[in-house]
Amino acid sequence: MNPILLPSNRPAERFYRGGARISAFRGDGGDAPREPEDWIGSTTTVRGEPELGLTTLPDGRVLRDAVEQDPITWLGDEHVARWGADTRLLVKLLDAGQRLPVHAHPHDDFAAAHLGRAHGKAEAWYILQGGTVHVGLRQGVEAADLAALVDRQDATTLLGLLHEVEVAPGDVVWVPPGELHAIGAGVLLLELQQPEDLSILLEWGDFAIDGAAVGHLGLGFALALAAVNRAARSRDELRMLVSTAPGSGSVFPVAADEYFRLERIPVDGAAVVGRGFAIVIVSRGEVMIDGRRLCAGSSLLVPDAAGALDATGAGELLVARPPAP
Repeated sequence: MNPILLPSNRPAERFYRGGARISAFRGDGGDAPREPEDWIGSTTTVRGEPELGLTTLPDGRVLRDAVEQDPITWLGDEHVARWGADTRLLVKLLDAGQRLPVHAHPHDDFAAAHLGRAHGKAEAWYILQGGTVHVGLRQGVEAADLAALVDRQDATTLLGLLHEVEVAPGDVVWVPPGELHAIGAGVLLLELQQPEDLSILLEWGDFAIDGAAVGHLGLGFALALAAVNRAARSRDELRMLVSTAPGSGSVFPVAADEYFRLERIPVDGAAVVGRGFAIVIVSRGEVMIDGRRLCAGSSLLVPDAAGALDATGAGELLVARPPAP
């Protein structure tokens, strides 16, 4: 089975603005003001939707069904022996056309106990176009105080609780489950996450969403906020969350490895993408893979059965993978 070149897969009418930077990065042309996410190689649906968000293959099947029908071809023997047909990965391009709300995502244990889901939502970002991000508490906050801020929708205080960090292309941000965060306007990033759409919203006043009704995942805020980390992050801890990626090799902190992996591969003449299920993004330059000339913004879905891939040209690849089995 050969790698598959993927077009954009952008769920429409999301609750925040964005999309133009994805169009420019991909060279798509056109833009919709509320298509700020491109779900690449997705077997995950938008929360509450039966199909929205799923990647459709050239033969008309959705990727989720294709993997379930032939998991070894797609994911490999070792992966299937440990996790079955679960890809354990969702990859997105995200364009923050406005600052995103302060929010967090639950841990696996919380998601299983209270939502009946196979995963929580750890995530990490590779910055493509920089700006400001907000992540981790500058000081600890009591449960009652946090609940009160949410209840009165004090967005200024909520955002002020978080570390504010300037990020540049090539920086990475690790967001463990439960960590409060917000992405600033103007940032374009590649996001790896667990394959769920689970967000606990702490603010929603400037967004096209009824946060009071849906921001607590149907649990009520008294329970949902229990999934939030209320402990402060020191400056040393913050450096474990926000850092600059090395020029090649694994780019995320070791703590992210149990959830997903991202490899940075510079191509200066020739390079090899190792065997295994992967989403490959050309982040810059022009690269030839599997007889295809790929420009920056191109994305390839690579089944395990495709084997190792030779890449030639001048550019850079970002290779997203599930955790090692």
